[in-house]
Amino acid sequence: MHKLAPRIHPAVRSLLTRGDLLGSFGTPANVVFPQVFKENVESFRETLARYPVASRLFYAHKVNQSTSFVRAAAEAGIGIDVASVGELHHAVAAGFDSERIEATGPKGAAFLWELTRTGATVNVDNHWELTEVARVAHQAVPVLLRLCPSRGRTSRFGTAESGMPALLDTILDHREVLDLRGFSFHLDTNDLKEKVAAIDACLRLFESAYARGLSPRVLDIGGGFRQVFAADPDGFDRYVQALKAGLAGTAESLSWEGNTFGYRDLRGTPTFHRYANTATGTDQLREILDSPLPGQGGRPVAQVLLENMIELWLEPGKALADQAGVTVTGVEFTKTVGNEETLVSLDVSRDRICPADQEVMLDPVVIYRADPRTYDDQPVGVYFGGNLCLERDLVYEHKTWLERLPKPGDLVVFVNTAAYQMDLSAAEGLMHPRTPKVAAVESDGEFRIQAESGRDECSTPTSPN
Repeated sequence: MHKLAPRIHPAVRSLLTRGDLLGSFGTPANVVFPQVFKENVESFRETLARYPVASRLFYAHKVNQSTSFVRAAAEAGIGIDVASVGELHHAVAAGFDSERIEATGPKGAAFLWELTRTGATVNVDNHWELTEVARVAHQAVPVLLRLCPSRGRTSRFGTAESGMPALLDTILDHREVLDLRGFSFHLDTNDLKEKVAAIDACLRLFESAYARGLSPRVLDIGGGFRQVFAADPDGFDRYVQALKAGLAGTAESLSWEGNTFGYRDLRGTPTFHRYANTATGTDQLREILDSPLPGQGGRPVAQVLLENMIELWLEPGKALADQAGVTVTGVEFTKTVGNEETLVSLDVSRDRICPADQEVMLDPVVIYRADPRTYDDQPVGVYFGGNLCLERDLVYEHKTWLERLPKPGDLVVFVNTAAYQMDLSAAEGLMHPRTPKVAAVESDGEFRIQAESGRDECSTPTSPN
């Protein structure tokens, strides 16, 4: 059997022993773990504390709409990065004041108007945004100017370095309402060289601003920090090799209807993450801070920031939600289809499990709830089907090996789904309701399950009955 064993946080694993509790609030359901979220916050804080650089941590709200996560961020004393009016209102309701709110992403007139009234820091994407802030502001608004780096893949966000002088002109023309707090970038990549090059470019912008009498003091390096998904990286690599062998016709096929997952002639870029990654988000942060800057005589990033009294801001989202959520689904039925493959149909759609068009290459946890004597104890390779009336709705298009074939009513739990997976579904188009979300809080050996409103749903010990 080819396994894709997932990494599972101890608190999550503890709850997974309670199939009765997991099934008590119906399926499908999303379960978030605010305590795990807080542990991730502390891990970033501990890493930053090793460097004598002033810094601020912001939770990127867009990764999950969970009220529990937003409240956990507020209670932890960090900031929040919002990208819509709805997220802004959510943050304010959770107790964030203006000093702890930053707005990123593309912003229309209504959002900018709200931000100028709130007093949040506006991470300006383009010249129009900056002039609109100046037009509607009735008091000084702190702004960052977002750079679109020239190195690597072009981003749709930010302003090219060549366009920055015009933004600085606008700030100088409206100094009474535009307070230049600093510069920022966000790269949708884990390439260390690209991030270091972007920091170098931002430092050039600092020098330009200083020369014009401005006093920027913040460098915001965005988010995109890694998660660790797999418990067995070598097992993941073995699965990928077996998948390729199946595509080449030299071994059993592990893909539905010959899906190549982006491979061409066994090369190409696969449509799934590097699940064998073992470096955490904080490992990546240390790499950045320790990296030499070519434009600064090879001195490390942290040293340059310290010497120039520049405050470091960062906006991790998925790294703070790492291991902090699961999606619980139920088995509807099983059957053999025309290609003689076994299909396990679930009460959930693909886009509630897989973000965008990416395949999630992790085995779920199956909780068998029927009488053990009624199962055929033989390993079986299956495909998981979704509940939409669409041919393309396969939850996984790669084969998953199970200890035994599940039965209707059994639970299939997809782990580590809190980041960008729980809230980006289009299934409502077929009138399926949104998947409800609850929070699991462990205390003194017991789990308390709370609806996102905070109302206690049930309280029960973690040990099996």
